[in-house]
Amino acid sequence: MSQLLLPALALIALAALAAAGYLARGRSRALARAGAAATASVKAEERARAAEGQAARAEQQAREAQADGRRSAEEAHAAADRALTAEDRAHRAEQRAAEAGQLAAEAGHRAADAEQRTAEAGHRVAEAEHRAAEAERRTAALLAEIAHLATERVAAAALRLSHPNAPLTGPLDPAAVGPAAVQALQAVLDAASAAVTDERERVDAAARSAMRGATSKIQTLLYQIQSLVQQLQHDNDDPRLLEVDFRNEVALRRIQTVAVLCEAWPGLTRTDSPLAEVVVGALSRVPGYARIKVANHLREHRLAVVARAAEPVAVAVAELLANATAYSHPETDVPVTVQQGGRGALVIVDDSGIGMEEDQLRRARRLLAGPSEVLLTELGNPPKTGFAVVGKLARQYGFSCHLEPSPYGGMRTILRIPAGLLTVVDEEQPLSVLTPLPLRAGRTAGRARSWSGARPSRPPPAGRRSSSAPTPAAPPWPRRTPAPAPPPSPSPARPPSPGTPPRPSRPTP
Repeated sequence: MSQLLLPALALIALAALAAAGYLARGRSRALARAGAAATASVKAEERARAAEGQAARAEQQAREAQADGRRSAEEAHAAADRALTAEDRAHRAEQRAAEAGQLAAEAGHRAADAEQRTAEAGHRVAEAEHRAAEAERRTAALLAEIAHLATERVAAAALRLSHPNAPLTGPLDPAAVGPAAVQALQAVLDAASAAVTDERERVDAAARSAMRGATSKIQTLLYQIQSLVQQLQHDNDDPRLLEVDFRNEVALRRIQTVAVLCEAWPGLTRTDSPLAEVVVGALSRVPGYARIKVANHLREHRLAVVARAAEPVAVAVAELLANATAYSHPETDVPVTVQQGGRGALVIVDDSGIGMEEDQLRRARRLLAGPSEVLLTELGNPPKTGFAVVGKLARQYGFSCHLEPSPYGGMRTILRIPAGLLTVVDEEQPLSVLTPLPLRAGRTAGRARSWSGARPSRPPPAGRRSSSAPTPAAPPWPRRTPAPAPPPSPSPARPPSPGTPPRPSRPTP
């Protein structure tokens, strides 16, 4: 038992010791806690005092804050007043801004209008400058056109009055000067051309009048020479008189052409003359008559040209033959065919000459058509009167003449004599022994006369008829006067040889 108590007591002692230690530790802890509490109390007091100070400061700050709040309220009221004032000002500013915007819009519109007007003004200025430049250019072009008109166009127009085939000179640049200026310049040119035409016609009329008087006197002298030579031929047997007579005939033809151009009478009066005699008589007026071959294809060998047209037809045929011989090679023949158509008679002259250019052919046809007015200055220098004379006679007496290329290589002229200018002479009227018979009549009678074989010194002129037959000596030399032929005189010239009638042959090139 005691053994059990001892451990129990030991345990109790241990527990007491432990409790005493625990209490000691608790006391120390409590003391520590009390010290800490005292310290904390001191700190709390300090904190309280600090809090009181802070509270006092807070109260002071609160009072200050209240004062500040009052001031802030006052300031807020003032700010509200200022805000209201600012709002009012802002509203007025907005109104002013709206007005300013409206004014700005109006100013913008005005500025746009001003810009548009400025642009339009710029366009107008540019257009004015363009117009000024265009006016300067047109002025320069117009001055150039006026100078061109004075130096070139007037001269070309004046030249065209004399040469219808000459080219006309037009404006330099019609688009540069405009249609009004072109018309004005053309009016000036037309007025100048009309003035030149009037002056040319006046000068031409004066020249015609002077030449008409001169040709009349020269024709009279040549006819007197012809009569004198005829008397010398009867009294002398000199063959040189034939050449003198031929030269006189050529001179008479030249004077006759000038007289016809000057509106004068051809200068010789005839009776009704056989057409073949008229053609053969025309040979006596043409240099180179020996080259001309006449072929008579008339159905009626007494077919004649009425008196009033006999000499004009002879003059026209002579001019056509002279033209054919002058513009063909001197070693080639000139075939002439006389034939009878259904509405008249034809005299066809062919040559193998140089031909004509197209513009020359047009001009020749215009002259052969017989224009109402042909000025002497239009015929060249020296004047080429042949076609103009033929055309004038054709228009005056009613026959016509056509020109075309010939199958012989040169030109062919066809003189058409209408039925109204033809007649048939009586059987009692003798025909010239030198006139070729129609081909059919020649075959029937077994003989023919032509100028294709041996020729006398020159062919006889038409218009005079011999009443005597041919003799072995020279045939009677007929004259263009309608008086009876003088008796034949001896002459070294050979008479036309009888035989077959001639045929137009193609000349060798």
